[in-house]
Amino acid sequence: MKAPGIELYSAPLCPFAHRTRLTLAEKGLVARVIDVDLRNKPTEFAALTPTGEVPVLKVGDDCVWDCAVIDEFLEQVTPEPPLLPAEPVHRARARAWIRFADRRLYADTKRLLVAADPDARGAAMAAVRENLRFMQHHAFAAVDAGPYWMGERITLVDLTFVPWFEQSPMLEGLLGFTWPSGSERLRGWYDYVARRPAVEAESRPAEFYLHEYGKLMRNRAAH
Repeated sequence: MKAPGIELYSAPLCPFAHRTRLTLAEKGLVARVIDVDLRNKPTEFAALTPTGEVPVLKVGDDCVWDCAVIDEFLEQVTPEPPLLPAEPVHRARARAWIRFADRRLYADTKRLLVAADPDARGAAMAAVRENLRFMQHHAFAAVDAGPYWMGERITLVDLTFVPWFEQSPMLEGLLGFTWPSGSERLRGWYDYVARRPAVEAESRPAEFYLHEYGKLMRNRAAH
């Protein structure tokens, strides 16, 4: 289904914008995607959001920002197919996992990417690995077994974590990241989810991330 009047301001490397593109794809919604150069933001983009960050969803004359908020907005206005569990306790757990991803996994990964010295890089790397150990221990345990994070159906939790796993080869190739032991189920979950048509349609190969992040790191080192 094409949703007229919907625009998504995105950026190729932004995992948060990637999450919203995944949500749109799983909902069967088609929006006009506008890539923003975050180092040289156009004037019209700056007027849309107080954060200056992507994603931003523009629906007619209205704007919604912050990917977690956008994704729940899309869940409310397009309830089928559902991307949150129906049971209140499971829905609460889904939101807790999304908050964990934002406040821990993605935040620590950002620290790793921008770390300027070996000590800071080592501390961020250790934090990322500890987050993955927590995920290994607690994921999939709170609900009935199934191929997805919350059980038998895909949810926003899966879509929240997919971009991190898609970009993980870049962490391995450029920063020497290694997976903690016992992560086979996490990686098996990602291999399963990555085969969904909507996820495949929004994916980029590892070579893309290696090239683009490598270029950013070289530019940063030169300055």
